[in-house]
Amino acid sequence: MELSKGRADTIIGLIDGPVAIGHPSLQQTSIREIPGKLTGTCASAQSFACIHGTLVAGILGAERGSAAPAIAPDCTLLIRPIFGDLSAFSGEMPGATPTELAEAIIDCVSHGAQVINLSAALSRPTARDASRVVQALDYCGKRGVIVVAAAGNQGTVGSSSITRHPWVIPVVACDPGGRAIGYSNLGNSIGRRGLTAPGLAITSLGVDGNPREFGGTSAAAPFVTGTLALLYSIFTNASPSDIKSAALSGGRVRRSSIVPALLDAGAAYHILQNR
Repeated sequence: MELSKGRADTIIGLIDGPVAIGHPSLQQTSIREIPGKLTGTCASAQSFACIHGTLVAGILGAERGSAAPAIAPDCTLLIRPIFGDLSAFSGEMPGATPTELAEAIIDCVSHGAQVINLSAALSRPTARDASRVVQALDYCGKRGVIVVAAAGNQGTVGSSSITRHPWVIPVVACDPGGRAIGYSNLGNSIGRRGLTAPGLAITSLGVDGNPREFGGTSAAAPFVTGTLALLYSIFTNASPSDIKSAALSGGRVRRSSIVPALLDAGAAYHILQNR
């Protein structure tokens, strides 16, 4: 973050809820909306979708010095909402159907995203429907678009069609000491190909203009996404495989654990600098 705020031609796909684009800390952020069934702008400031989408967007793109961590404010944020829940914010990770998610992934790739942040869970997946998501993720792999996905907050050991995919970086939430939070989902594929990132009491943007805390793997995922976006912005000639490999290789634990390595942006930077 000391080296870069990102570049406008580095595009982050945000598959989440709509975002309070009028928030003062997002006024300088380049935000593009993918037209679809759901609007990218909040219709109700108190909706679950708006609150969640704005919290994640704040970590990625709020201006430096705001309440949010503001990792990559000069990158372009591509908004593709997949849920419009009007219930009160509960702190849980929202869900989307496999078809909705697959369509959103393809849309982000088609509109130029280089990295996609996915802080949502699959709801009511069947084997047939889940295959659509796998096909969309395969498409990301072919196009070199890295997908960062929240591992989930059910406290289970296992995997899903998302976290098992070789082109996905699943993200587990940790406390300030780097210890995985107990409710984060873990598993062999998550441990081998994932990362752990901050996810306890993270301060970001509230839709009412006041800071708001949230946590879990939804909060952890954008730390990884933002890191990848900065690496893309600094190392403009690096390939997607180079970027992904550097981020994963920078971890400080063995890949035999069901708990993934801790995100180390500095180590990833030095790997790319010396390649």
